[in-house]
Amino acid sequence: MEISTSLLSVEESKIIQTIYDLEVAHTDYFHIDVMDGRFVENDTSETMRKYAEYLNQITNVPMDVHLMVSNIKEYIDSYLVFTPHIISFHYEACKNNEEVHKYIKYIKDNDCKVGLAINPETKIEEIKEFLPEINVLLVMSVKPGKGGQKFIESTIDKIKEAKEVIGNLNTEIEVDGGINLENAKYVKEAGATIAVSGTGIISSKDYKYTIRNMK
Repeated sequence: MEISTSLLSVEESKIIQTIYDLEVAHTDYFHIDVMDGRFVENDTSETMRKYAEYLNQITNVPMDVHLMVSNIKEYIDSYLVFTPHIISFHYEACKNNEEVHKYIKYIKDNDCKVGLAINPETKIEEIKEFLPEINVLLVMSVKPGKGGQKFIESTIDKIKEAKEVIGNLNTEIEVDGGINLENAKYVKEAGATIAVSGTGIISSKDYKYTIRNMK
């Protein structure tokens, strides 16, 4: 399982040193949580833009961009300039299925992997038709919008269901929210290939130890 470290809880005064420390600790991705204050309550758009600029300048570790926004096209364009590895947008932020297909195609046409994120209440059945088109299904294991929340236990069953529905497709399962050393094992066993962890890593005393053991 790969680890995508969320920078959401990192103070701006410590961001550059934290990026270096996480790179040394072998995080597989840097996870950028972009919130617009509309789709979710918090607004991190300015801070995350700065963090993406820092990442672009000082590290080659791939960027994993998670858009929790209403104006999806605007933010896709805003982050494509950083050549991220993945851009994920929310199914719930789209007006209809045609719009979902449109954004999937747009991201892929710009040589970027595409992820479709789903909230805890969204069922796998609802997004089944998109699975052959996307690279990553991003399963939220907390309500989107803020860090430090407790992992929703029923997510384990949801990951297993997603794994079964995906079958032989190349679609990866990424899980985001409340992941730590205690539950990472169960997330991996259920079928996730990427785990997003923010405070679970950032609040630990030894990034290298935490990331290695999560993997």
